[in-house]
Amino acid sequence: MKRRIPYIILFVIIVVIEVCIALFVHGGFVRNYLGDVIVVWAVYCFAQIFLGGRFGSYKVAAGVMIFTFAVELLQAVNIVELLGLGNIRFFRVLIGTSFSTIDLVCYASGTAVTAAGILIYSKISGSR
Repeated sequence: MKRRIPYIILFVIIVVIEVCIALFVHGGFVRNYLGDVIVVWAVYCFAQIFLGGRFGSYKVAAGVMIFTFAVELLQAVNIVELLGLGNIRFFRVLIGTSFSTIDLVCYASGTAVTAAGILIYSKISGSR
């Protein structure tokens, strides 16, 4: 449990930031691009809460990138409508409704920043 506490704290902070972006930022770089970079960090922290260090940090980061790419690609086939969730705003926002290759670049950038953070942390702490 001790290993999971920092991820829980980071996850909550990142989700609060994402919600603030969604509610108060209308367009522009932060909303359109930075929000997609940051969401990768939130998904990474969320995954680590449950995985508790059982897998290597870089493997989890790669898995998160695959997951975010998969969600984005599902948007291309309009998965929200296919699942019959199109009239529920929560799912339209959570899953998304429009495919964009720029989002894939943002997710890859978020993964790169995550990997850099893992590397820096491992150098500072002397771990793996």
